[in-house]
Amino acid sequence: MNSEDIMIDLSDVHLTLPSEAGPVDILRGVELSVATGEAVGLVGPSGSGKSTLMAVMAGLERPSRGRVRVAGQDLEDMGEDDLARFRRDHVGIVFQSFHLIPTMTALENVAMPLEFAGVGDAFEVAAAALGEVGLDHRLTHYPSQLSGGEQQRVALARAVVRRPGLLLADEPTGNLDGATGAAIIELLFGLHKAANSTLILITHDPALAQRCDRIVHMRDGRFETAGAPAPSPAPSVAAD
Repeated sequence: MNSEDIMIDLSDVHLTLPSEAGPVDILRGVELSVATGEAVGLVGPSGSGKSTLMAVMAGLERPSRGRVRVAGQDLEDMGEDDLARFRRDHVGIVFQSFHLIPTMTALENVAMPLEFAGVGDAFEVAAAALGEVGLDHRLTHYPSQLSGGEQQRVALARAVVRRPGLLLADEPTGNLDGATGAAIIELLFGLHKAANSTLILITHDPALAQRCDRIVHMRDGRFETAGAPAPSPAPSVAAD
């Protein structure tokens, strides 16, 4: 695989954090290569290091050692300002708890990364992104005036509005009911495919992980498998 075909390349990534009881090894020699446009489901028990690994991929957390190369750039060589610009230009993140700014409307929340990037028609582009997730009628509503599913749609629009090459989603349906969560997942995968973005999806839901091209199992800061292709769903059997 050519280097331009690789979105994420992690080599011997370790992360050790201090605690009152002594150093805690969060990541223990993670190795991972993810192709451009690939969807990877990252699964494992709570505390296995999944969210920390996602933070390392986004440049939000620096590893203790190892190489982190994303979108052709070595993140360990960047300062904080460079990392902020890197995330602005290359990474979209969808969190479980939305992380919307409560004093800003849906339109303002989505326009914010565009304004930071100096996009002249930020509000027009943001309105179009909200239209893509079915919220063109909620532009002027504040987060407190939106349902949980609507807030997550705003968060999703904000994550993809710059058409990032890398889309990171950490339990994006964790705070939603089943039907609403299913709708969000359809939007997430639809936007991923439309933009040919690379998707890393953290989930506890095996059925959701199977929608990805590959599943990686994590435990105690390590991968249990190198990442097997996701199994095909069992064919439905019609009732007689």
